[in-house]
Amino acid sequence: MKKIFLPIGFVFFPLIIICACNYAKSPKSFLDTVSTGSGSDLVSDQHAIFPNDYRLSSFDQVATAPCTDCVQVRFIAFRQSRPTPKDKQNDALQKQIAQIASAAKGRVGVAAEVLETGESVSLNPHDHFPMQSVYKLPIGMVVLAQVDTGKLNLEQKERVDQSDFVRLGQASPVRDKYPNGVELTLSELLRFTVSESDGTTSDVLLDLVGVEGVTKYLNELGISEIIVANSEKEIGKDRETQYRNWASPHGAVQLLRSLHERRGLSEQSQQLLLKLMTETPTSAMRLKGLLPKTVVVAHKTGTGGGNGDVAPATNDIGLITLPDGRHLAIAVFVSDARADLVTRERTIARIAKAIYDEFTRH
Repeated sequence: MKKIFLPIGFVFFPLIIICACNYAKSPKSFLDTVSTGSGSDLVSDQHAIFPNDYRLSSFDQVATAPCTDCVQVRFIAFRQSRPTPKDKQNDALQKQIAQIASAAKGRVGVAAEVLETGESVSLNPHDHFPMQSVYKLPIGMVVLAQVDTGKLNLEQKERVDQSDFVRLGQASPVRDKYPNGVELTLSELLRFTVSESDGTTSDVLLDLVGVEGVTKYLNELGISEIIVANSEKEIGKDRETQYRNWASPHGAVQLLRSLHERRGLSEQSQQLLLKLMTETPTSAMRLKGLLPKTVVVAHKTGTGGGNGDVAPATNDIGLITLPDGRHLAIAVFVSDARADLVTRERTIARIAKAIYDEFTRH
């Protein structure tokens, strides 16, 4: 039917209703389900009658011819729904994001949503991207969820031995600072993992909760587009393993929403995690790079080295507090990119700035 309606747009279709003289007592006609009272009054429930792309708008008219010998002819004007201004803005923003993304010379995925209003924009939102250290966020959330249930304690101590160290070339401030190993509290392990993106301490935490524990937690949150399958040590041994530990931009935003709404976390655990994400010194030129310095950004980055000129992962996901207090959940993944690091980070920063500017206008 749409193929018929599209070319004719505003053409009027007559609907002829033949009524008896005691019209008021007769059963309701098809047209009566569209109009009530006088012929020009429209009911709100148009969706039961018209195809999805064809709705009566505020300026569509129902014209009524004079009723003679109890024959009444009414004409209903159909037109194709027009995009709302919001749709147009999002389309324009999506095109702007795609244009910015081209500079990375790779695969780029973006998802962003204002959590209080549902306003959103995306680019390749369901594609799979290697997370690299972004995966430390769901691991940290699972650890704190187990703290909330009493299974773990922030003051308990865990030994980090030399055998736990990730290889040189993978980030590990603990390995560099304590070459002979060290005993750290769970709270300290979380800080190193989330704020300083330490691969060694991330593996210690993953050992505590297990890959299965992370999967179970994500499933309970209803998040299916994030997969944590391997340790950092395993990822460091085989370049292809990072691609098995993936997220989609949509899945990352779902995770950020869960964190913001304290789903599966106590308020105390949520606030600790947000503090660690806000204080992180890593990759400040990505989501935060072009935003005003006063803007609060709680984020987790991820970076993966590659072979030759191709970078498998340059990522940043986070919660940005807008000037009016609303919260923007945003995920930007850049994968298999040939641009240099400065360009890749600048691409993420420009995308974040474009989205920030758009949603701060509303």
